[in-house]
Amino acid sequence: MTNRALAKVPRVTLDPGEIEAFVLKRSGATRIEGEHWRPWFALLAEELERSAALNPLGRIIANGQLVGLLIARVRAERLLARYPEIMAQRIERPIIIMGPMRSGSTRVQRLLACDPRFNWTRLHESLFPVPYGEAGGRRRWAGAAVHRLLRTLNPAVQRIHPSGAMQPDEEFGHLSFAMTSAQAAVQWHVPGLVAAERQRDWSPVVAELAMLLRLNAWARGERPGRRWVLKCPAYGDMADALFDAFPDASVIHLSRDPVKVVASSASLVFEQRRIHSEAVTREAIGAEWFTRTLERQRQQGAARRGHPQVAALDLFYDEVSSDWRTAMQKVYRFIGEPLTAEALRGMERYLAGARDHRGHCYDAHDFGLDEHEIRRAFAQTPAASLRSAPAYAAAHS
Repeated sequence: MTNRALAKVPRVTLDPGEIEAFVLKRSGATRIEGEHWRPWFALLAEELERSAALNPLGRIIANGQLVGLLIARVRAERLLARYPEIMAQRIERPIIIMGPMRSGSTRVQRLLACDPRFNWTRLHESLFPVPYGEAGGRRRWAGAAVHRLLRTLNPAVQRIHPSGAMQPDEEFGHLSFAMTSAQAAVQWHVPGLVAAERQRDWSPVVAELAMLLRLNAWARGERPGRRWVLKCPAYGDMADALFDAFPDASVIHLSRDPVKVVASSASLVFEQRRIHSEAVTREAIGAEWFTRTLERQRQQGAARRGHPQVAALDLFYDEVSSDWRTAMQKVYRFIGEPLTAEALRGMERYLAGARDHRGHCYDAHDFGLDEHEIRRAFAQTPAASLRSAPAYAAAHS
């Protein structure tokens, strides 16, 4: 159905009070617990009305996601009340993959996911971060349906970020559960939410992330003690709280030529937002993600310097793309695990079938960006990496 046809459909609400009333009636709950998320939910809804310039399809999707966020909170409350042992699970020595969008973090995550000793998030678990119960069939089916819909609406997104309902993906949905901009700012223009988050207390967000990891491990029937592999570019926004919550984490920080990072990020965001709005311009998105990537670099670099006790490894995109075996040997030495023959065979199978970014072409100039300005700005901003950048940075500075 086209946006022209959808324009005849009655306008759906984005009012937070109306949405909460609908969820309470539908779920039979009397109240949705918690307070920290409420002002952020209200701000997100306000930004969707005021700034996002949603088309009819985008408005329907936004309504569905807002409803889904509150239903997920009700479902989580009920599961934890029924199975209090879920919160007794320990999350020890997680492996946290950090770095900007388009820096190679997905490849490192998916290579580590080939090792059966680790836990990792599947796409359907991020789309629906709260299980329906111990059986996972309903959630897998729903995740596959959403993935097919999004792939149909804009096939370019699949070329830029190949994915599948059962494949490893980042915890964007776990962070959206707490009403963050982790996914919202990729789908929609929500500058007020992004700006307000600069002063946000991230500790409740990280606490709910840990809760959702426990819920998903429980739903899978995972044995205790398996290390989680976590990955999301938005972790740069909340790095201080993340390091406080997981002081025994092993952090793998990815870096890449900032021109490639900013241009590729803008390309992905442009294709995502085109689904939801007609008022999308390459120049505006280029400027926005230039600024946002710089801010994340500053925040994550400051957090790393402020938490020297957190073990961290710097890894560059070129290392992983040119010689993945040597890069993964370095990763496994760092995390203190043997790189087994079984894991290596899994990695080889994954790479043999990977379709990473085939046909994804982008250029900084297409987004109104100047390469020299990008490099100059990143050179003047304290780096998130504590190791010298590769030769391309010096060559173009």
